[in-house]
Amino acid sequence: MIDEQFLKTPFFGVRQMTCYLHNDGHLVNEKRIHRLMRLMELTPIYQKPNANRPAKGHQIYPYLLRGLRVERPN
Repeated sequence: MIDEQFLKTPFFGVRQMTCYLHNDGHLVNEKRIHRLMRLMELTPIYQKPNANRPAKGHQIYPYLLRGLRVERPN
């Protein structure tokens, strides 16, 4: 059932697959679904994090303390 549903909805992860099976009347938990999906090598399709990429045209500012020795605050 996991494989059939995964072919219909390849973006379902462990939590969504667990909810789907619960609603269908199966008594399963997330650990079991995670183990079975890993055994079947099913990985969901999702958007990767994009937080550390600079925007195009963004100015890169120099680090002004490079080469200076910081010995005290302020």
